[in-house]
Amino acid sequence: MSKAVKEAPGGATGSYAREIAEAVIIALILALLIRTFVIQAFKIPSGSMEDTLLIGDHIIVSKFAYGLQVPRPAVIRVFGAPVPFFDTKLVRSWGTIRRGDIIVFRFPGDRSKDYIKRAVGLPGDRVELRDKVLYVNDRKADGPYAVYKGGVLGEETERNYNFGPYTVPEGMVFAMGDNRDRSYDSRYWGPVPISDIKGKALFIYWSWDREDHWVRFRRLGRLLH
Repeated sequence: MSKAVKEAPGGATGSYAREIAEAVIIALILALLIRTFVIQAFKIPSGSMEDTLLIGDHIIVSKFAYGLQVPRPAVIRVFGAPVPFFDTKLVRSWGTIRRGDIIVFRFPGDRSKDYIKRAVGLPGDRVELRDKVLYVNDRKADGPYAVYKGGVLGEETERNYNFGPYTVPEGMVFAMGDNRDRSYDSRYWGPVPISDIKGKALFIYWSWDREDHWVRFRRLGRLLH
């Protein structure tokens, strides 16, 4: 006569809790991998890319548009404290960076910050701003996205009017905001290392107007060019 096998008290509950914990851990790891290597969401905090991107726009960025994001040791700050972690370095494996692409990259002046600008100059290009008109290789390069709204509070700098000529070094891109008079960009802090590019902006998935306290429905799903 066979004997019934009795389950240890709390066995089913413990097994269920363990399965839940494993599922959560796997989901977190997958989310981290997707965020690191595939796509990432960003929020627009300033008006330097108006009118293409507005404050309160939330965008999706492709992390593999130009190649593979290879992990490397780094130190990040959590609640102000340095913590050993990793960031990534772009290794050009596929894709082509084109003039006019909207890119997200690590700010050269502070690698803990991400900036979003438009790539206007590629390695070897000769970039110049003449009387608020952008020239690349002596050809006018201002697309319909470029706007000149004047400096904040009426402030103007010489680099709002004239800059260069400047030849972009190898391994670098020259980045500018579409809102040319109100953009802190490569005119001030230099070119962006291609290895520090985190991805290419694809589309707006959410947009909140903080002044009207309402959703900008017409911007949802808008592709970025």
